[in-house]
Amino acid sequence: MKQKNKAILDSFKNGLIVSCQVQPDDPVYSEEFVVKMAQAAQWGGAVGLRANMPEQIKAIKREVDLPLIGLWKIWHDDTDVFITPTLEAAVAVWEAGAEIIAIDCTSQITHEGRPAYELLPLLKRELPEALVFADVANYEECRRAVEMGADIVGPTLYGYTAETKHIEQPDLREFARMCRDFGDKACMIMEGHIYTPEEAMKCLYLGAHSVVVGSAITRPHLITKRFTDLLSGYQNDWRSEERKKH
Repeated sequence: MKQKNKAILDSFKNGLIVSCQVQPDDPVYSEEFVVKMAQAAQWGGAVGLRANMPEQIKAIKREVDLPLIGLWKIWHDDTDVFITPTLEAAVAVWEAGAEIIAIDCTSQITHEGRPAYELLPLLKRELPEALVFADVANYEECRRAVEMGADIVGPTLYGYTAETKHIEQPDLREFARMCRDFGDKACMIMEGHIYTPEEAMKCLYLGAHSVVVGSAITRPHLITKRFTDLLSGYQNDWRSEERKKH
């Protein structure tokens, strides 16, 4: 299993991972659409996929032969932790066929009343053969995730925590610092707020092992809203739609 996991991580090097996700309230929602997005990503040369919820993961894995980062977004009104917040959710993602499990590894408190990062060691014990992708929001959370044994770390939640919700652009200086300090201990993958090939290339230059892009490729309603937001003079913030609880 270690050899297989190393092969997966090696295959990600300098490549693009496409996040293929649809929510029930998205105008493009259907199981077929999420599979078509994944097939299009494979056709376009993506080295991996990121997908949400067991049903969509299973549907994609039936049709597309690429390593998959799986997660399960579960929202509660009393917390901002929504990415695979429990061990049961993580196990379900694994059983659906994901080779990599993404979890919230921030300091935020979960619906169950514990810091989100406490799931990491529990998951490592329960599924030692799984690769774990730690979604964090800042440098200190990255450091802690690496020390706790995360295989992959990315600033996915930069812009989604209480301290960073005002952010629209990626903090590339902070990400470069993460790569310099921890890139020899875990795979540093850039995820979040990347909208152009030029921005993705800049992340590789700064030390990213690979780059995940989602909304800019696979969510046409949000792509449209980004344009109309600007054309209307920033009167209707498209980012509020991207961040909303579903």
